[in-house]
Amino acid sequence: MKNQDIKFMRFAIEKAAQGARKGQAPFGSCIVKGNKVIACSHNLVWKNTDITAHAEITAIRQACKRLKRVDLSGCVIYSTCEPCPMCFAACHWARISRIVFGCAIKDAKRYGFNELPVSNLDLRKLAKNRIRITPAVLVRENIKLFDSWQKQARPRAY
Repeated sequence: MKNQDIKFMRFAIEKAAQGARKGQAPFGSCIVKGNKVIACSHNLVWKNTDITAHAEITAIRQACKRLKRVDLSGCVIYSTCEPCPMCFAACHWARISRIVFGCAIKDAKRYGFNELPVSNLDLRKLAKNRIRITPAVLVRENIKLFDSWQKQARPRAY
């Protein structure tokens, strides 16, 4: 595991924790290009009443707006949980070069999220995409996000 992966995953973890404290689901993402944070967001599904407002999607929207383009080639996305198929597709369309994630889709499903159990590795193969995938970065810290979220007064999965 690279030091930069740990550093940027911790940004995503902190962003997810901020969102969870505000009543959002415990997911965070950080997009980096050339060791510089371009965008960092947490899940906004409940705040925006938008089922597509996953952390990866909101971070991709911010990054595209900030860079004034839809091609995010050369960018790395750090996600606290393995991107769902929708988020993987957004990474594919944005031409993100690398996905680094913490816990797996099956972990989110265990906490009550209505996940499609299709891994990023399977999606990459199906799409014949060359996106590099680095799984299981700071898994325990990412699982702790779910644990603390579940202890909240009214945790809401979707």
